[in-house]
Amino acid sequence: MPSHTEFRNSLHQIAPYKNFRFKLKWDENYVAGVSKAIGLTRTTEAITHRSSGDPKTTRAIAGQENYAPIKLERGVTYDLAFEQWANRVCDYQNSSAEGQQDGAGTKNVTLKDFRKDILLEVYNEAGQLVLAYNLHRCWPSEFTALPESGNAVAIQSLTLENEGWERDTSVGELSEPSFTLPAS
Repeated sequence: MPSHTEFRNSLHQIAPYKNFRFKLKWDENYVAGVSKAIGLTRTTEAITHRSSGDPKTTRAIAGQENYAPIKLERGVTYDLAFEQWANRVCDYQNSSAEGQQDGAGTKNVTLKDFRKDILLEVYNEAGQLVLAYNLHRCWPSEFTALPESGNAVAIQSLTLENEGWERDTSVGELSEPSFTLPAS
């Protein structure tokens, strides 16, 4: 039997996890089931320089890290979490209940809840949590409430700017459940 090092606890699994079962958690609550998550991409800028002792050879060192926007998609539901957050960001000067007027009548704006730390969880086909990522200081830069018309499921999308992400290593590989026949 060939060795499948990709899956240590489930030797029968040789296919990677499918990209359609996600849950989002922010403010300590699950807010959405998501069918697509795109863009957990990190790039490191390469800074090139030449050493004075060897002017013909270019060397590269690691520079600034950049994190791509993350796009989340889900079917349209009655849940308002995406839309309320996007509305807060688009109109943050008027959406703050905690904003106070100073002596000159100018409203002091609070950015509470403007940025959120988010937990993105990935589930396998059996509904087991298999991966999780912590997304840092996210805010919505684009929200699509309804897609273009067509003969398909209506999809909402939310694009999140972020200041980094990391895998939650406390989520380990699980053994796949096995199917058992019902008692006859």
